[in-house]
Formats: sequence, C-alpha cells, structure tokens
Amino acid sequence: MNVKNNSGFKLSVMTLAIMNITAVVSLRGLPAEAVYGPSSAFYYLFAAIVFLIPTALVAAELAAMFADKQGGVFRWVGEALGPRTGFLAIWLQWIESTIWYPTVLTFGAVSIAFIGTSETHDMAMASNKIFTLVVVLLIYWVATLISLKGLNWVGKIAKIGGIVGTIIPAGLLIVLGVIYLGTGGHNNMDMTQSFFPDLSKLDNLVLASSIFLFYAGMEMMGIHVMDVKNPTKNYPKAILIGSLITVLIFVLGTFSLGFIIPAKDINLTQSLLIGFDNYFQYLRMSWASPIIAIALMFGVLAGVLTWVAGPSKGIFTVGKAGYLPPYFQKTNKTGVQKNILMFQGYIVTILALLFVVMPSVQSFYQILSQLTVLLYLIMYLLMFASAIVLRYKMKNVPRPFRIGKGNGLLWIVAGIGFSGSLLAFVLSFIPPGQIATGSNTVWFSVLISGCIIMVVIPLLIYASRKPSWKDPEAARDFAPFGIQDSSATHSTSPHKSSAKSNKKQ
Repeated sequence: MNVKNNSGFKLSVMTLAIMNITAVVSLRGLPAEAVYGPSSAFYYLFAAIVFLIPTALVAAELAAMFADKQGGVFRWVGEALGPRTGFLAIWLQWIESTIWYPTVLTFGAVSIAFIGTSETHDMAMASNKIFTLVVVLLIYWVATLISLKGLNWVGKIAKIGGIVGTIIPAGLLIVLGVIYLGTGGHNNMDMTQSFFPDLSKLDNLVLASSIFLFYAGMEMMGIHVMDVKNPTKNYPKAILIGSLITVLIFVLGTFSLGFIIPAKDINLTQSLLIGFDNYFQYLRMSWASPIIAIALMFGVLAGVLTWVAGPSKGIFTVGKAGYLPPYFQKTNKTGVQKNILMFQGYIVTILALLFVVMPSVQSFYQILSQLTVLLYLIMYLLMFASAIVLRYKMKNVPRPFRIGKGNGLLWIVAGIGFSGSLLAFVLSFIPPGQIATGSNTVWFSVLISGCIIMVVIPLLIYASRKPSWKDPEAARDFAPFGIQDSSATHSTSPHKSSAKSNKKQ
C-alpha cells in the first residue's frame, strides 16, 4: 500500500478530480432522493459539505502522514486509538462492503429484467424475488471468479464498465431531461416544494441520511495525495472540483428522474430503468431501452469488481501481519486472497437468501442499505476522531499534506465530518415513512443486532490472536505502530519508537 510515486509521474488536478468522480458516482441511488423533489438538492449539498469534503481532506492528511506504511484506515486509526480499534475500523470497511453487494446487485438484477421490450413484463420480472435472488448470486460469483484471476482482469473490466455503465448513462440521463423539458414535456416534479426540507419530520430524513453512502469511499482516494505536484495546494483544488461535478451529476440526474416520474410512483430499485424507458418512449426511441439496461448492468459488475478487489485486499494485508487466522491468509497462484473472497461470497449468499423473509425486494434493499450506512459511518467516526488525536499524539511527525498550519482548521473540518456522520448514524435507525419495510420490530432488530454483532466479531478475533497467526515475511514488512508513552509525542519520527511499540503489541 505504498503510495510513493517512484516513476516521477504526477497526476494533474483535473485527472485526480476525474478519478474522484469515477470512484464516488453511482446512479443506483438517484431514485431514493428523487422522492424529495427540489429539496433533494439541499441534501446533496449538505452531505457534500459535512461529509464528502471533510472525508477527502482528512483522508489526504492521514494518507500522506503514513505514506510509507501499510494498513490504510487500520494504520490511521490504530496509531491514534490502538491496534484493536484500528482492526475494528478496517473490519467495518470490509464487512460493510460485503453487506452492500446484495443491494447494488439487486439494482443489477433489475437492469437485466428491463432488457426486455415489454415494460409491464419487465416490471413484473424485476419484482420477482426468485429472479432477483438468482441474478444477484450469479453476478456476484462471476465477479468473484474474475477477481480470482488477478488485478489485471479487474482493472480492465472496471475501467470500461465505469465509463460505459456509469459516466455515459449519467450524462445521457441529464441530456434526456433537458430535451424532455425543452420540447414541452410535462414536469412531474412538484416545483412548489421548498429547497429547504421540513426538518421537523424525522421520518422524511431517513432516506436522505443514506445519501452519505453516495459519497462513501472518498477516503480511498487519499492514497493519491503524494502523486500530485504541490499537494498542499493542488489536492484540495482537485477535491473541490471533483466534489462540485459529483454534486452536479447527482442533483441533475435526480431532477431528471423527478421530471419524468411522479414522486408517488418512484420505486427505489426500478425507477432509474423506468425513467430511461419513459424518456425513450417520449422520443420514440424504445429500441434504446435494452441497450441502456445492459450498460447499467455492466456498470454494476464493474463497481462490484472494484470493491471485491479493494477492502478484501486491505483486510488481507492486515491479517497477514497476525490479525487473522492462517485460513484467511491463503492465496491462489496469482497471489489473490482466495479464502477471504470465498468467505465473503458465503456471507453475500446468506444475505441474498433473506429475500424470502422480507415483504418485498424494495424493503430488503432499504434495510440492507441502512445497515451498510450504519457500519460505514462507525468507521468514519473513528477516522475523524483519529485525525484529531494524532495532531497531539504525533504532533511532530511530518505531514506532507496538512489541513491548516495550526490545529484549529482540522478541528473544524474533522469536527464537521464527525458531527455529520453522527447525525446520519442516528437518523439511519428511523424507519422511512415512504417505504413499506414490514414490521418495525424486524427493522430495529436487524439494524441494532447487525451493528452489535459486526462490532463484537472483530473485537473477539483480536482478543483471540495467536503468535502463529503471523506470516513472518508479511510481519517484517508491516511497520509496527508508533504509539508510545508521552515521550513519543516529542519524537520527530514514528520510526524512532518502533521497537517499544512492537513490544506492546
């Protein structure tokens, strides 16, 4: 996970901005915000200010600070709050992505259902639980098999899929919305609604809280902070440009759906495809609907491939340093973490089978999305807190990228990110008023028990560590933590304290 640029090549501001956009933008969540009408723009802007930008800036400082050490969020949180909490952080990053797969793959199943030419038949197919279950499992295991072939395969498919399945459809959706209104099409969005939502109705905020997950993953882009010329000046510039374009894509894309579909008819899993269908019918281009459905399905596969190869690789690297049993450290002949990928697949399969107990595909989609948000937000809370703690615990360690000269600006940026994440965390427990999720007892039971179980598991694994878990070669390459007694805060480099830290672990 070395982020030093040995080739001397430096990313331009616009290149990094585009990388940020590609990493964050996904179209599957647009229907969730379209139900809010004009106030959806408020939620996008609010989440960008209190979450997207703070996440990108804080991750950049932490990534640059530990540019020569492995571990990612495990390193960042572990140096500040201890290796136990660091392991919890990277576990949450991995497990939330594992739980996320069925939700994004449900969208992929809907895309396949809409490849047909009959909208009535397509909608019925998309609502069929058995069809959805089979497609979810099929796409996921195909993605896993591709991942087992190595990063070269993943990179090629992910790059093409990102362009064909996300960027092009996003631009097309916005263009269709402009043409529709410009040619006299009926605007189904209630434009009399205020830009500012009624914040007194908490149940109306629940779906909006999931918008934070729209922007999740930006912390992974922090690894590129040292690949930018003059990072102190140009990295924030790239982040602001990328964030602005990302927000515009989300806002205009959401409005485009709202123009063509009345709020009362919006369905979280089907409305993006229905929206394209309606636009193409309006323009007498119905032949294009199956093409866009195939493109979106390919985009889903590309997105899943990117995440299958990401967080699992991170926890695998940490595991080889002695934090996971030997079973999870095994690789295939291409060096891919085969057992972690297979174990991940078993979890996805079990979650997909939950279709049979939920009242609808849409309710299953929503409850898993909320659990994903909750787990990821716990990790972000730890990350923001760690950035502040490290300013005092390792105050003299060089920071090639630093938020502000003193500590005041970091307190503001990380404090806003922490507060925004905490707000979204609390709101995510409230059942949404717009969607039938079945029994509230089931809703709260799944979310609360899910959070508790997923937090307790890594703590138990950490407590059960054995010396035999360490891969000698990997442990040698994995730099020890620099956490020390108070004397370490006066050290000019974390490397000076490695020996003591290693004994403490």
